[in-house]
Amino acid sequence: MSVVQRLGAGWLLDHLSFISRSGYETHGSLVHPPRGALHPCDPAAHATACASGDDPAPGGAVELEGRRGKTRYVFREEFFDVFKPHIEAAAPERLCQGGLNGIPTDTGGSRKCVFNQGELDALEYHTKIRKLIWEGTLHLVQEGLKSGFLHCTTAKLDCSKNVVPGPIGCGLAELCERAKQFPAINDSDHEAIRAIDDETFISEQDLHSCVIENNSSCAKMIMLMGQKYLVPPRSSFLLSDISCLQPLLNYKKKYDVIVMDPPWENKSVKRSNRYGYLSSWQIKQIPVLALAAPNCLVVTWVTNRQKHLRFVKEELYPHWSVKTLAEWHWVKITRSGEFVFPLDSSHKKPYEVLVLGRVQGNVSEVLPIPDHKLIVSVPCSLHSHKPPLTEVLAEFVKPDAERLELFARNLQPGWTSWGNEVLKFQHIDYFTVLQDEN
Repeated sequence: MSVVQRLGAGWLLDHLSFISRSGYETHGSLVHPPRGALHPCDPAAHATACASGDDPAPGGAVELEGRRGKTRYVFREEFFDVFKPHIEAAAPERLCQGGLNGIPTDTGGSRKCVFNQGELDALEYHTKIRKLIWEGTLHLVQEGLKSGFLHCTTAKLDCSKNVVPGPIGCGLAELCERAKQFPAINDSDHEAIRAIDDETFISEQDLHSCVIENNSSCAKMIMLMGQKYLVPPRSSFLLSDISCLQPLLNYKKKYDVIVMDPPWENKSVKRSNRYGYLSSWQIKQIPVLALAAPNCLVVTWVTNRQKHLRFVKEELYPHWSVKTLAEWHWVKITRSGEFVFPLDSSHKKPYEVLVLGRVQGNVSEVLPIPDHKLIVSVPCSLHSHKPPLTEVLAEFVKPDAERLELFARNLQPGWTSWGNEVLKFQHIDYFTVLQDEN
């Protein structure tokens, strides 16, 4: 379960627990595939690699070839070791020292006296929601402290630093670009789905041209470009960029929930050149209506730029025949229950926005979506690793809902995931071995 507390204000989530309880248990042995092939594998038979001088799997999960075992993985806890705020807030602005009658005064930040229009719009929006953010987060943090999930005093915690991990894995986005050089495939002759099993080899071309499924009740490990990635049970994915979405349409599923985290264009992204972004026009080209079931719930992560928020509500959703129903906020806190940035920081805010809407249809058959809910959690230190929404959204969709995440960077049980970095946070180095049974 990812939900630690549920109150009228929203939910307190345990992101780490959700990942580690997602069934990352592998069975069987590893057979190394030929170069350029993707193969389901298990670290159990990594002795071949060890003999050649390669590093074994994390945690020493190595067995001799031919022996079959069971290995359980959990996500590395240090990626959630956010013990202290990135910027310290003044004492009256700390949740642990505040109260319902102690909401701090909105200073509007002191970075400069002259604001451009975008900053003025952001300040106006923040002024409207700040009391909601403060009070709702305070209630949820107090419950988290009572339950022991959060620890207000730092005596029990090693607060020396927050973990900032380096890059792990191969360049998945670059691999998607290279896939465009493969010969064109006739869709009528090509299977839309490839299931992962212990005998099937999947070429790189198959990886980009069909949806890969793990229908088993255990995790599977696949090898791609010499790197290992864990695929959770009952999950499926397509590794491609926005120019190669046809395999997802060929999958012929209609989804009751579509969550997306677009790579929004902004000045800092342009300057850094660290990762790609899409223009508003490109995002509008995503065939949401072709993927959505009637009354599909659409959830879009939006940065704190009001330009993007207005675009989603006034252009993007109407273009997809989606009616905007609610705005929620993801509030990021430390393990001691403080905002990761001061609430009124002019540098960065400790929250992000989710815009929820439904594809217009027979609204009498669906539950209403409440407005102004909070999702409060300790964020992963890995960039853009968003909290899981499975349990949060469950009460607003049917039990057997088909779920799709667009621009995904990780996989989840019960979801189809698409993106040019869809396996990024599935890399074996993000996990550690908890249990190894032979």
